Amino acid sequence: MIHPTAVIHPDAQLGTDVTVGPYAVIEGPARIGDRCVIQAHAIITAHVTMGGDNLIGYGAIIGGDPQDFAFRPEIRSEVRIGRGNKIREYATIHRGTAEGTATVIGDSCFLMAGAHLAHNVALGDHVILANNALLAGYVQVGDRVFVGGGCVFHQHIRVGRLAICQGLSAFSKDIPPYVIAAERNGAAGLNVIGLRRAGLTAAQRAEVKDAFDLLYRSGLNVSQALAAAHDRVWAEEGRAFWDFVAAAKKKGLVDFLGTRDSGSADDATD
Repeated sequence: MIHPTAVIHPDAQLGTDVTVGPYAVIEGPARIGDRCVIQAHAIITAHVTMGGDNLIGYGAIIGGDPQDFAFRPEIRSEVRIGRGNKIREYATIHRGTAEGTATVIGDSCFLMAGAHLAHNVALGDHVILANNALLAGYVQVGDRVFVGGGCVFHQHIRVGRLAICQGLSAFSKDIPPYVIAAERNGAAGLNVIGLRRAGLTAAQRAEVKDAFDLLYRSGLNVSQALAAAHDRVWAEEGRAFWDFVAAAKKKGLVDFLGTRDSGSADDATD
């Protein structure tokens, strides 16, 4: 299961049934869970811990030093990867930039070829990054987010659960849960198909739509929308939406594309 040309440090810890392809490098004391597959020419640095059933694709580099002028190589930081992830060819994932910090990937994520996670990025579970998606430092991505190919994200922004980001878009502001984000810092509508696939009922989807409309279609600014939302009773999905909005910092939130161009398409409806 381990190719004779692979280079594995004696301090590296490999679980059972691990496959390591030709010319792959695993530094010590990296820890690799059971049944992982490390394909040819991949590099796993000493700073990586991963659970079982992960695929690391050809030429991927996991745990490299962050691209941060202030970083010092002696800093102890790491990359933590959960279970059941597919990290395809030539993806790059950098370790944390500050002492004791980590870049974190949850479970069952799919990072397609050329995806990049900078230092201290945090992905939830079931996140999909299409080819060449680029996430700068400290970006936080919620569960079941889909990021289209070629998307770029500025550092320190958040992407809420079940959002979908259109390919070749650029974001420097927070993206609330459940929305379709597009172009440059725009919200195009609701990810209705994603909500259905995630099992949200018609009533839950209607509440999400009410929250979206209050924030983006009521003519209120964010502070006014939050005040109006405070006067209503929301179920779990609505509360999650408004909690995310309330936590936005000075970078702010993506704005509604419909207010930029009155001809923009509406989001899908039930």
